[in-house]
Amino acid sequence: MAETIGTLGPVDEQALEESVTFTSELIRIDTTNRGGGDCRERPAAEYVAERLAAAGLAPALLERTPGRTNVVARIEGTDPSADALLVHGHLDVVPAESAEWTVHPFSGEVRDGVVWGRGAVDMKNMDAMVLSVVRAWARAGVRPRRDIVIAYTADEEASAEDGSGFLVDRHADLFEGCTEGISESGAFTFHAGEGMSLYPIAAGERGTGWLKLTAEGKAGHGSKVNRANAVTTLASAVARIGAHPWPVRLTPTVRAALTEIAALHGIPVDTEAPGFDVDELLGKLGPAAALVEPTVRNSSNPTMLEAGYKVNVIPGRATAFIDGRMLPGGEDEFVETLDRLTGPGVSWEFHHREVPLQAPVDSPTYARLRAAVERFDPDGHVVPYCMSGGTDAKQFSRLGITGYGFSPLKLPVGFDYQAMFHGVDERVPVDALHFGVRVLDHYLRTA
Repeated sequence: MAETIGTLGPVDEQALEESVTFTSELIRIDTTNRGGGDCRERPAAEYVAERLAAAGLAPALLERTPGRTNVVARIEGTDPSADALLVHGHLDVVPAESAEWTVHPFSGEVRDGVVWGRGAVDMKNMDAMVLSVVRAWARAGVRPRRDIVIAYTADEEASAEDGSGFLVDRHADLFEGCTEGISESGAFTFHAGEGMSLYPIAAGERGTGWLKLTAEGKAGHGSKVNRANAVTTLASAVARIGAHPWPVRLTPTVRAALTEIAALHGIPVDTEAPGFDVDELLGKLGPAAALVEPTVRNSSNPTMLEAGYKVNVIPGRATAFIDGRMLPGGEDEFVETLDRLTGPGVSWEFHHREVPLQAPVDSPTYARLRAAVERFDPDGHVVPYCMSGGTDAKQFSRLGITGYGFSPLKLPVGFDYQAMFHGVDERVPVDALHFGVRVLDHYLRTA
């Protein structure tokens, strides 16, 4: 039986209410990151810093660029010999077009038991839940077993240069002793059909390979034959890249995900058996296949094209951008394949690159994460998975910190959590926030 509110230790009604209030009020602080430095996280950073300070902590506000503010604070644990744990969340959000939304994306409106707005799941909800847990501990005089470093970062939705990258490069001392970290995109309810509730905990991320392609040609009149047309050359390369059938490459995390999800569906599987067909298995997993399908291969999706300035002028240069993602161990293959697919007349470079990550799923930490979720939803099934995208865990990995995606939410049937990321009408149920506070409190106190 799941724990009831009477057995929740320091989590009280105030903590539950604050998780909702903080989520709503953080959403109202517009921290839209449009890229290229167009963002200002400082008002949100000051908001969380003020509330951390009220809980007796000494938060540091840190900037590489004015207005691009990060917050770092440390909670001392009761066991000085234990490794420290990093808990991090970003303060910036992606743009939102208000005309497309049911409610204004920066209203933070609480309607019918749901908090609406940009950042409700990515990831001001987690920022708020952590804040409410820390304040509950302060009221109850509770300390965790190990030191916990809390980091609220800027710039995650772009390059992270003003956020986690800056913290790692310039303030590594603040993370002394941290060996593991938790952050976004894990431990949410995934309804897999027939009453089956999964809680995927991220134990890996594909690497980021955003590419810029450039084709050089011969400028000329649009009415003339031109066999050195940069647009034509580039278009051919982009078409090849977008259509490329990347081969299957199964990482240990993905193998574990396939094995555990298949077992829950009553399908015995050996992912290392000769002739194993991952696509055939995915076809048998129903909705749960969506957790794994994006991470069995590298990928390369064309996203932007730039060329020309007038319809009757053939430009001498054309450029394109590709969103590439690389599995752990798949970086060399990715580079070699792009060299081949671009072909003659097209050069390419990494516009932005970050490493793929992998975390063990047989570790004591993963077992504790699993236990914390199942303590409050014993009917749920925790499974590992690899994120198709990336988080600030990539930058923190440079400090030797192993990252897991763990921002727990218990969600109702029909709530498409993954569609909320960067989507229209982003929102989170109040009950989901309450669940997350309880799970985070238990895990962070006992980790």
